[in-house]
Amino acid sequence: MPTRVDNKPGTTRPSTTKRMFWMIGGVLLLIAVIVGIKVLLVVRMIHGMPKPAPFTVSTTSAREQPWQPSLRAVGTLRAANGADLAMDAAGLVTAINLKSGQDVKQGQLLLQLRDDDAVAQLQQLQAAAQLSQLTFERARKQLAAQAISQADYDGAAADLKAKKAAVAQQQVVVSKKQLRAPFAGRAGIITISPGDYVSAGTTVVTLQQLDPLLVDFYVPQSELGRLQAGQSVKLALDAYAGRQFDGKLSAISPKVDAGTRNVQVEATVPNRDKALTPGMFAKLEVDVGSQQQQLTLPQAAIVYNPYGDTVYVVQPSKGKDDQGHAQPPTVQQTFVTVGETRGDQVAILKGIEAGTQVVTSGQIKLKNGAPIAIDNSVQPADSAHPTPQEH
Repeated sequence: MPTRVDNKPGTTRPSTTKRMFWMIGGVLLLIAVIVGIKVLLVVRMIHGMPKPAPFTVSTTSAREQPWQPSLRAVGTLRAANGADLAMDAAGLVTAINLKSGQDVKQGQLLLQLRDDDAVAQLQQLQAAAQLSQLTFERARKQLAAQAISQADYDGAAADLKAKKAAVAQQQVVVSKKQLRAPFAGRAGIITISPGDYVSAGTTVVTLQQLDPLLVDFYVPQSELGRLQAGQSVKLALDAYAGRQFDGKLSAISPKVDAGTRNVQVEATVPNRDKALTPGMFAKLEVDVGSQQQQLTLPQAAIVYNPYGDTVYVVQPSKGKDDQGHAQPPTVQQTFVTVGETRGDQVAILKGIEAGTQVVTSGQIKLKNGAPIAIDNSVQPADSAHPTPQEH
């Protein structure tokens, strides 16, 4: 039998649409309650997590110092006078008046070749010249007394000049049998012994004048306006760690190399103790301009980046936290404009002021607002003229 539905007056039932709205509302409310509980748990977890420990760094304060502008370069030492000495004539070595590495004076006899024949011929020519001199004197007296003609006198004078010229020519031949020092200096290694036969033009020994020495180096043409003769030059060499050699800029080439756009510069360096040797490699620093005050930092404090150089500036503590503990200082990354470098130091042209405290080590761990703990027991190098340290 079919079901019967009573539709009595006063009896109402909720429609299907209203029931759906109530169901959706209940589901949304349930989701909101669940989300709220989760958010509360996450917030409590975050508050319960321990705060990150401060990063340990070292710091220093920017300060103004006297700064001498300088130009750096590398160069090579050479002797003011240096030559490979050779014989003008061939012959047999009879004497060597020199030891390897010996200091010699200008004009000192270094090596002697056998010259018996040349000396004997010189003596013969000198005797002939003396006889010609007597003949000439006699002719002059006779001409005064009109005992000879003018032609005879002129013949005697011409003969005397010829004899003297022959003597001078033979003296040159004899001198070619000797090797003398053309200037004072230090001799090199001698490999020739008495009894050896030496050909003309064969190098016998090298001679170098060691005091003073010259230094040749090159600078870009853009630096020419800062250079002038007489400026102070400081040299450092690997062979003498920790020692500085002082000199003066002595000459600037009047020509710029068209290929490199560099110009050759020469400096003179005293070498009284003969410590320096021609051919040595040297690092140079030329004082250019007058001394000035510059704000400086250790180079270790600078974070070099393609988009700009920065430093981490220390920000003071901002009071206490919720538990009453003192908050650690933090850091703020700041852009700076750097200038010339000097040893371990770099000049700061813009970005910070004198007295600003900056981080000098541990920057790789930092970011803006990072807490720090300062430990200055070890400081980075901050010397204007550092020297190698051997341990």
